[in-house]
Amino acid sequence: MNEKPLATETQRHREKAKERKSKEKVCFSLFSLCLCVSAAKGFKQSLSRLWFCERLSPALLPLLPFSWLFCALAALRRFFYRWKILTAIELPVPVVVVGNLTVGGSGKTPLVLWLAKRLVERGYRPGIVSRGYGGGDSAIQAVSPDSDAAGVGDEPLLLARASGVPVFVGRDRAAAGAALLAAHPECDLLLSDDGLQHYRLKRRVEIAVFDRRGAGNGQLLPAGPLREPLRRLAGVTAVVFHGGVATVDPGGVPSFSMTLAGNVFESLRDRQKTCSVADLRGKTLHAMAGIGDPARFFAQLGSLGLEFSSHPFPDHQPYRAEDLAFARDGVLLMTAKDAVKCARLALSEAWVLPVEAHIGDAPDGTSLLDTILEKLDGRAPA
Repeated sequence: MNEKPLATETQRHREKAKERKSKEKVCFSLFSLCLCVSAAKGFKQSLSRLWFCERLSPALLPLLPFSWLFCALAALRRFFYRWKILTAIELPVPVVVVGNLTVGGSGKTPLVLWLAKRLVERGYRPGIVSRGYGGGDSAIQAVSPDSDAAGVGDEPLLLARASGVPVFVGRDRAAAGAALLAAHPECDLLLSDDGLQHYRLKRRVEIAVFDRRGAGNGQLLPAGPLREPLRRLAGVTAVVFHGGVATVDPGGVPSFSMTLAGNVFESLRDRQKTCSVADLRGKTLHAMAGIGDPARFFAQLGSLGLEFSSHPFPDHQPYRAEDLAFARDGVLLMTAKDAVKCARLALSEAWVLPVEAHIGDAPDGTSLLDTILEKLDGRAPA
């Protein structure tokens, strides 16, 4: 009489054991995935360090054949667009592309902000399009100051808050530009934040930006940081060197220096509240930066005479409160780009350093804005 209940109990134990094993497999899979992601991040950071050495590291030699293949494919793609085998979209207003030949950030966003402000001063009504790197949504959408960086990306949100002009994001920048113009027909010029290699979008002006790391070892991906060969510079309108030092030979292309300046900090919680460098001296300071070259931000803080512990993060890092736990015993300093993602976190004392780009004239006295406007309308503005 007890055989059936016993069988039922045995089956129940088997089901529980099966369920436990299934959970263990899921946990193991998640753990393995975390290890893989961590390893991939570490590998990427190590690779980046090797890329931006002046000479080709022996460790990268096995990747050279892939770089040659990448170079051939990039050239073939550009050939297809040049000969209209692939169709490029021409929008009804001129497009100015601010991009780079290397992977990672080089200071494009501050330059786009500078251009937007200068163009407005000259009577233009620009709009900005961006890919929206770091955002989880690839759909074309408008970016407002209240948008979520997790959806639209950190740089587009920073542009929307600081520029005062319409900003749209989308993987297809030509479609994003068309959507922006449909929503804002008053715009008479588009600035593209990145997109030098996005040939689907026709452009009137191209500006290539390099930071202090230059072209690294001069090799194309994956053996080096270049997306295209340096000879591509012959076709751009201007080259801008972020940091003020020419790190590559621009050839006969007009070149300009850019520096970022700022020495007044704003509270992360209340951006109307400010503090000076003197207010921060003597405190336990932690500086964080999730930009293309975090050392650039740390060097700027050092030039202000501040002493701090530095905490570099990958570009477009999606921050969590636990990532910044190191600052619980002190004051946290960050870039404006990081601030758009950290404002929602429960942090103690945190300050943001807004910066503004300053563009020097070319050796012949020509300004970058004059060079762009001359290219746009065929004459130098008064």
